[in-house]
Amino acid sequence: MRAEGERVATTRLATPGHQTHLGVCAPRWEGKGMKLELRGITKRFGPLIANDSIDLTVEEGQIHALLGENGAGKSTLMNVLYGLHQPDEGQILLDGQPTTFKGPGDAVAAGIGMVHQHFMLIPVFTVAESIALGYEPTGPAGIISLDKARQTVRDVSARFGFDLDPDALIEDLPVGAQQRVEIVKALSREAKVLILDEPTAVLTPQETDELMVIMRQLADSGTSIVFITHKLREIRAVADAITVIRRGRIVGEASPSDSEASLASQMVGRPVQLRVDKAPATLVGDGLAFDDVTLIGSGGVPLLDHLSFEVRRGETVAIAGVQGNGQSELAEVVLGLRTPTSGAVRLGDQDITHLNPRQSLDAGIGFVPEDRMTDGIIASFSIADNLVLDQFTSSQFSAFGSRKLAAIARNAEEKQEEYDIRLTSINDPISSLSGGNQQKVVVAREMSKELQLLVVNQPTRGVDVGSIEFIHRRIVDTRDGGCAVLLISSELDEICALADRIAVMYRGRIVGIVPPDTPRDVLGLMMAGVPLDEALASSSGSAAADRAGREEK
Repeated sequence: MRAEGERVATTRLATPGHQTHLGVCAPRWEGKGMKLELRGITKRFGPLIANDSIDLTVEEGQIHALLGENGAGKSTLMNVLYGLHQPDEGQILLDGQPTTFKGPGDAVAAGIGMVHQHFMLIPVFTVAESIALGYEPTGPAGIISLDKARQTVRDVSARFGFDLDPDALIEDLPVGAQQRVEIVKALSREAKVLILDEPTAVLTPQETDELMVIMRQLADSGTSIVFITHKLREIRAVADAITVIRRGRIVGEASPSDSEASLASQMVGRPVQLRVDKAPATLVGDGLAFDDVTLIGSGGVPLLDHLSFEVRRGETVAIAGVQGNGQSELAEVVLGLRTPTSGAVRLGDQDITHLNPRQSLDAGIGFVPEDRMTDGIIASFSIADNLVLDQFTSSQFSAFGSRKLAAIARNAEEKQEEYDIRLTSINDPISSLSGGNQQKVVVAREMSKELQLLVVNQPTRGVDVGSIEFIHRRIVDTRDGGCAVLLISSELDEICALADRIAVMYRGRIVGIVPPDTPRDVLGLMMAGVPLDEALASSSGSAAADRAGREEK
């Protein structure tokens, strides 16, 4: 018997030779898990009731999904559990014992770990320093041992199938690698209850599959997992139980066997169209054109390698590829954040190769960035100001060096209504919004201008299905209005639904340009660098083999 409140130590073991079907070395944990109960949790922020008498039970070894649209209160509830917020009413129980957390340190000590939707990393720290922060390993005389921290990163990374350099700076890592650091940091704390808040929002499909395997292994070994995601396919694949939250209240339970359409309608409280309806593209003129563009990075490595393609007005061209193959650099060249080493970029009849970002925006380019927190918003600015961030100098919102506050407020109120941005006040800092509502602000700002070209990089990352439906509709409407649309996404379903043509990138080159009905296995092979003709031949061979196998049976 253990005393009340005493933690049972757990040991994570790497089982030699144990491999998942994806080749990931899956962990084995020993020790008792923990049952989590939330009873009557209520959290208010002024007049806003973010959580309203929420009851939730997560059994030991269960993957319990929280399903809800942006602003439903899911992240707030988990921040209460993690000690970041204090509940106004209600109780937290661990193994039946009432518990109070004064801060995250108390939660971690009790066996709760959390991977936040927005990264909690220090840009100038290394990976090892980030994972050790707050739990620094020490050597003789209590001096922090960076060697021990590096070894911890290597051990945990190998154990969970993540490829991380302990000495890499966080600010130098791509977004997907930064998310892996967050996941490894949480898993290294021996958590008995693991909260995953949109953990796959920036992961590739392969990385997501690997995380699903790890989650199942952890649950099978007794770890309780609270899984927040907007991706219905992931919920159906891995969840044991589903609780639906809408506007701060629990409105029901769902089953992982429910269809995606059923789950989507339960989430938003209305039927949701998961399929994108669009007419064939009507081309109306020249749009964006890349002519033999090369961009050399540090160390002489080509980030873009003799890139040539075009996006005509009235069509959507999607860039497909595993993250880190030049898609982000391509978008930065278009916006003027990077200047090509050679080649030319044109927009209509204008050469935009050497324009800076301000000039690019003035030329009629709208830009939805990959990382809204870094490049799309200013967290401390109000929602109203973020809706006009790149338009402060326009006559609509300023005069004689002063802002037109009434016009800015009126614009914010109109966009709030049009884009269904869930907020308390347009004057609140945008950091008070959920991630999905922050994305709506960026999309509203960029799609409300007169555009010749719209560049959308991961437009629905961390966004619920209702908002995805709306954003997809706006992208199609923008295309149908005669604008050229360049879509960059890690979601193949999104690419195939929205694109009129798909350009597949690998190591800075375009492997091929294909129609949107190209089989997923062909796209997958091309994303791995296989030339188009070889990918088609391989796919045809596999299909023939499958048919032959079925005929034999």
